[in-house]
Amino acid sequence: MRLPIIRKNIISLGLAALILSFALPVTAEQTVNEGVAQNSIKSIDVSTIQNGDIVAKLTLEQPLDKAPLGVSLNNPSRIYFDFQNIANGLGKSLQETNEGDLRSINIVQVGDRTRLVLNLAKLMSHETQLNDNVLLIKLNPMAEKPKAVTPARFIEDMPRKETNSLRDIDFRRGASGEGRVEVDLLQAGTGIDVSQQGDNLIVEFAKTSLPNNLQRKLDVVDFATPIHTIETITQGDNVRMIVKANGRWEHSARQADTRFILEVRTLTDNEEELAKKRRVNGGYTGERLSLNFQNVEVRAVLQVIADFTNLNIIASDSVSGNLTLRLKDVPWDQALDIVLQANGLDKRKTGNVIFVAPRKEMAERELLDLESQLQISEMEQLQTEVFHLNHRRANSMSFEGMLSKRGKINLDEISNTVTVTDIPFNLAEVGKRIQKLDVFERQVMIEARIVEASETFSRNLGARFGVQNVSGVGNNNLGISGNLTGSSGLAGGNAVSRGLTDLNVNLPAAAGIGLAGGPAALGLSLMKINNGRMINLELSALETDTKGRVIATPRVVTAHGVEALIEQGDRVPYQQATSSGATSIRFMDATLSLRVKPLITHDNQIDMELNVNQDKIGKAVSQFLPPAINTKKVTTKVLVDNGGTVVIGGIFERNEAEVVNKLPLLGDIPVLGHIFRNTAKQDDKRELLVFVTPRILNEKLDLR
Repeated sequence: MRLPIIRKNIISLGLAALILSFALPVTAEQTVNEGVAQNSIKSIDVSTIQNGDIVAKLTLEQPLDKAPLGVSLNNPSRIYFDFQNIANGLGKSLQETNEGDLRSINIVQVGDRTRLVLNLAKLMSHETQLNDNVLLIKLNPMAEKPKAVTPARFIEDMPRKETNSLRDIDFRRGASGEGRVEVDLLQAGTGIDVSQQGDNLIVEFAKTSLPNNLQRKLDVVDFATPIHTIETITQGDNVRMIVKANGRWEHSARQADTRFILEVRTLTDNEEELAKKRRVNGGYTGERLSLNFQNVEVRAVLQVIADFTNLNIIASDSVSGNLTLRLKDVPWDQALDIVLQANGLDKRKTGNVIFVAPRKEMAERELLDLESQLQISEMEQLQTEVFHLNHRRANSMSFEGMLSKRGKINLDEISNTVTVTDIPFNLAEVGKRIQKLDVFERQVMIEARIVEASETFSRNLGARFGVQNVSGVGNNNLGISGNLTGSSGLAGGNAVSRGLTDLNVNLPAAAGIGLAGGPAALGLSLMKINNGRMINLELSALETDTKGRVIATPRVVTAHGVEALIEQGDRVPYQQATSSGATSIRFMDATLSLRVKPLITHDNQIDMELNVNQDKIGKAVSQFLPPAINTKKVTTKVLVDNGGTVVIGGIFERNEAEVVNKLPLLGDIPVLGHIFRNTAKQDDKRELLVFVTPRILNEKLDLR
């Protein structure tokens, strides 16, 4: 029916030639490939045995020397086998099975190698058995205990009685410049989870220990790969590996036996172009095509798109109708969406198969599947399981939305257990959540250093000068002394005791505050006069240089995300008048405190909310008022490396003063004016710094 319609609407022969140009090279390549390989896969039969296991039977043209090694992958769940020098003799690349959790089988041949991919609904273990030219692949549900012959599994969380361990961590540079992290494990079947968080790849090894010599951070930037650093740490019962990469890259991971390999490679120009195309075309990446149809059947348009893309398009019987469209140079996936939207259709894609049906029919079919699953869950027998928590409190965990209508959960705070009654699937989901959340809460020791440095400098210069003498003026005597009493005594012929009051100029250097003794002094007798009288001069000077440092170091240990407080100090009582006139005793705190809430990031940095306070008791203002509190406080939020130190605050004070006491006019005389004046200088400096150093502790509460 399609060809007459195409002729009726005068579809150009160029479209047919384009389709053929896509088809002919593929056929030629297959012919060449089949000629290279001597052996081939003739048939694949899938069946389900009595115990629920799935068996895939591969019949080959010639016997195999040994069974191929299977590799398990997750996201999506699949198992693949590589056959060397074996061709694909099935004549197709996809085989639908729908046997249990085995959805389909892909057979892809590249050169003389054929890859067999088992697409699974969920991850399963597998066994292989080789009988002459027949290869049996047995798939087992993961709930069963793995057997000794089971190959390695990737990203599988399996409970083990004994604890696995990492034996070695190595880094290599691939031939194409990719970074390869190779990890040797003590045992096979380790549960491994790989996730991307920003520029970091987080690899979790479940229930695995880490030797001390491997607990380190590797800097591999010199290898010229996308990977810059690899850090391996212990977190609860697991081992976490943090791989930091830069640029545009993609990663792949695989596990074979006891070796886990993580590869990170830089995106090629074509891949960059594909990503750019996806951004420009609104997420569409298909090859561009042009369509021009007038009143053509929808099925015919779908056939044309299928021939152009080499995809398998299955249309429901209810897909009908005609349409007219003209599309020029648009991606084929966008053209397909346009055709579906114009006719009220919807699609579901599985591998290289696209199923097309009306939206209502598609929704009804999916609703029917959900209702069937719901009915099965409602009829399934309930089971009860008790989960014991080691690190978390039972009441701190939430399981909302994880249970069915018949499910029940009981949290026992005394025994710290969670009792769940529900269908087996929900029990497994609850167990997975508990396993992920019930881990050792990493702890941090935060140390704050409050350094208060002070420096005081003072200089004081002064002099004392005095003259004592008596002279005759006519019949009277004239006395000269430092004060009126001394001069009268001298004039009357009385002896005057020598002391401070005998000096005419008395401006000595002042004694330092809080210092024992007085300033240094130098006394001179300049001249002797008759009757034992002297002219005296005393120079005095004082220079004080004081340095002090006060260090307070509060430290506290707390868990990830838990606020901690440590404080030390005094509670100062004071009286306070009440409304009735009586007095009551109140208290005011003057403490040194550290309040902190740390959050440990995935790259082992610590994000902290800090409150550092240092109070000292000051002078009392009144007996009815509280004393003055000298407060030094810092409140901030910082991000610090593990073991790093950061200055979160600082205050610098400086006081300068100069005081001159002198006699007018005489104190201004050059050189001699120092005898008639006193000079005091003071320079006080005070600086306050607050340092914070966080350190992550291991499970033994030792510093990492």
